[in-house]
Amino acid sequence: MKKTIEKKTINKKALNNKKTQDSKKTQDSKKTPDNKKASDDKKPVKKLVYPCPAFEKCGGCQLLHCSYDMQIKEKQERLTKLLKPFCKVEGFLGMEKPFHYRYKVHAAFDRDRRGNIISGVYEEGTHRVVPVETCLLENEKADAIIATIRGLLKSFKIKTYDEDTGYGLLRHVLIRSGYATGQIMVVLVLASPIMPSKNNFVKALRKEHPEITTVVVNVNDKHTSMVLGEKEQVIYGPGYIVDELCGMTFKISPKSFYQVNPAQTERLYQKAVEYAGLSGKETVLDAYCGTGTIGMIASRKAGKVIGVELNKDAVRDAVMNAKKNEVKNIQFYQKDAGEFMVQLSESGEKVDVVLMDPPRSGSDETFLGSLVKLAPKRVVYVSCNPQTLARDLEYLTAHGYQAKKAVGVDMFPHTVGIEAVCLLEL
Repeated sequence: MKKTIEKKTINKKALNNKKTQDSKKTQDSKKTPDNKKASDDKKPVKKLVYPCPAFEKCGGCQLLHCSYDMQIKEKQERLTKLLKPFCKVEGFLGMEKPFHYRYKVHAAFDRDRRGNIISGVYEEGTHRVVPVETCLLENEKADAIIATIRGLLKSFKIKTYDEDTGYGLLRHVLIRSGYATGQIMVVLVLASPIMPSKNNFVKALRKEHPEITTVVVNVNDKHTSMVLGEKEQVIYGPGYIVDELCGMTFKISPKSFYQVNPAQTERLYQKAVEYAGLSGKETVLDAYCGTGTIGMIASRKAGKVIGVELNKDAVRDAVMNAKKNEVKNIQFYQKDAGEFMVQLSESGEKVDVVLMDPPRSGSDETFLGSLVKLAPKRVVYVSCNPQTLARDLEYLTAHGYQAKKAVGVDMFPHTVGIEAVCLLEL
């Protein structure tokens, strides 16, 4: 679930059941009896426990027909079944209030057939925008800000972007909110760097929502599946927000990786540090360290932490976050994690614990082979895909490691997504 936002994963980003995309022109063509039947097949066969008007088309929530208790039970059973060959699975960590937990909200903008401005998410398997007024997953303040922006576009004569013709200005809006601080960033993704009356637009927006602390224009002038472009211009505030996690402060810019569910992220990271079993003397390697969050949290109980990450922007943010929190016992390196571990092993450097949080695809055999060569006493594997976790455990347990225990964390209620933490020992 990492770092890059793509159009094809915008359906609230908790989704991971990707389907083949068809072009917008094909999707908008006249329906035949066959594709009408296919559309009818999408309708839910079960009554929704948590009603949502966009359920049939959005695809962001797959479990609204189940009570939350039932969702947790099913996820626990699924994770236990996958990891049964390797270790015991502890009780699943669900949310007390499993709604409106997404503190990073994206809305695509378009017009309906009558020319009315709409915003929402892409219909599953397409680039057609499904109008969304409110969402059970998204932060409510973010939804209110997006609604205000829809209303302002007409009075400021700002056209929404049409990806077929390339005409129009506003493509997307991204809202990032601080869970602990309440700070809010609004990112306007435009097809051109020229925004008419931008200062007056910000003034009108902040009149309705004075809690907005920064507004950034991001320019995406390419025909691409990426949401954010390379160029940015801060038009109000510092260009970033700050949030607190596990007693530490983190800077969040438009492109920063930061978990979308901060409440559960604290539980996830606390469990990972607990599994690491740190006494204050260990050398810890944080592989795939991103902006350094979990490594910095672990640093308070470790002797030394080394963070390694290939993305240079993430490493830059990690260094700044460490300075901001006055963390003295951590160093960051911009390198491939697998190659870096081989270098450490060949240099005779000793690492006691490796924290790893790979992408959904898991780790490849090159990385896992490097990990085995480095031979840390303990490995704490944070996974956003239990299937690839089980695959990687099969490799590691065949090369000297034993999986001791695991636990599931519900980062994405009402979806099929499961986050897990697993402890392995040499």
